[in-house]
Amino acid sequence: MNTLEGRRVLVVGASAGIGRAFATAAARQGATVAMAARRADRLAEVVAEAGGGSAVVADVTEPLDCLRLADQVVAAIGPIDLVLYAAGTATLRHVADMEPEDWQRVLGTNLLGLQQVAKALVPGSLAPGAVVGALSSEIVGHPRHGMVGYAASKAALEEVLRGWRLEHPEVRFCTVTVGATQPTEFGDAFDAEVLVPILDAWIRHGQLPSTFMDTDDLGSLLTDLFATMLAHPGIGIEHLLVRSPTSPMTTIAELPAQ
Repeated sequence: MNTLEGRRVLVVGASAGIGRAFATAAARQGATVAMAARRADRLAEVVAEAGGGSAVVADVTEPLDCLRLADQVVAAIGPIDLVLYAAGTATLRHVADMEPEDWQRVLGTNLLGLQQVAKALVPGSLAPGAVVGALSSEIVGHPRHGMVGYAASKAALEEVLRGWRLEHPEVRFCTVTVGATQPTEFGDAFDAEVLVPILDAWIRHGQLPSTFMDTDDLGSLLTDLFATMLAHPGIGIEHLLVRSPTSPMTTIAELPAQ
């Protein structure tokens, strides 16, 4: 079985959710992991939970932070074999109500953050045969009520990755499209008064599975998949789709507890 043992890994957005689960699983497999996020206290928790790793505090919406991130990571762990961009944010707001600051928030983190991190890393900070993965969403092409801004940002992320793949074929860029997963911090800041009727709309349209994927299970799966990809440098995997195999839920009572 392939593992990430001995690999040098950077996880951007490592303080919570899938990024945290992936960083922890990679470190436990024996990878040398650099974990990047905005919150120093949460990064310290992840390093302790993983049993090791390098914490780098950085805000991906700040271009200078992205440059500093690349320099610090290479200085700490050397040329990077694998990057996972897991930073992401969403604004729960109907598209007619989206203000410029709402667009700036989701695009700044989900799209421009990825672009600035990739620009800072490629190609000089990466090892030969490196993989750069980024998390997208299953709602791309199928936007949901209140999530049009998020869907648009992830659609743009996917197109930017296609452009990087075209112009830098020496790096294997991989989009990981993800379905509903819990527990994460995604949606923690959503207004409950807005969320409840929107959840009802999602369920009526068959957009939520009856069982969500488990975050730690998904983190472990992604470490195994990327380890296998690194073991076969002559093969590129351009797009992965991971989501729950269960049927859609039919009532709001089926929602999993946070």
